[in-house]
Amino acid sequence: MTRHIYIILIAFLTACGTPSADKKEAEINSAKIVTTTNLQTNVATDISLAEDTTDYNNATYLVVVADTSQDYSMLHKKMFDLSSKLKLSIDTMGRFYNKTKNLIALPDNDEDEIYAGDYYPRRFPSDNLSLEYLDFYQRPAGEKTIALVTGIYEKEKSADSALTVLQKTEKKVFKIKADIYVGCMH
Repeated sequence: MTRHIYIILIAFLTACGTPSADKKEAEINSAKIVTTTNLQTNVATDISLAEDTTDYNNATYLVVVADTSQDYSMLHKKMFDLSSKLKLSIDTMGRFYNKTKNLIALPDNDEDEIYAGDYYPRRFPSDNLSLEYLDFYQRPAGEKTIALVTGIYEKEKSADSALTVLQKTEKKVFKIKADIYVGCMH
């Protein structure tokens, strides 16, 4: 039965194709097994996984933001200006501003049927420019506040380096330590 649990856990964790699925699988395979022994008969009566407090669905990343606004057009223009000025790539992830829905969204006919026509956030480390909803990274932000994200970083040193470069041209740049959901969104 325990072997079946391992197989189910491994299949579940790898089904969504998260970048660290191989690492998660290795950690699950090496999880400690605790055997409780009945002292009178010295027979193993229960095998269970040791308590694992690792949260595979969330990661703490540092998000560098050049500016925020509720004006998509202004930030969109600024994103292209920054890209040109600092030679940074833009990754829209196929999203655009849907005026009818007043939403940064994937196209209605996107191959991802669950998120087609809806917002899908940037969640993994990269040093690309994109426009995102700030409340995904910073909970108290206004619901429709848009952030010009210049990068998501795993290491503070990398985020600080990006911040230093951006501070030379952007007055409003800041860094957020964000707990980001990186689990399966389907």
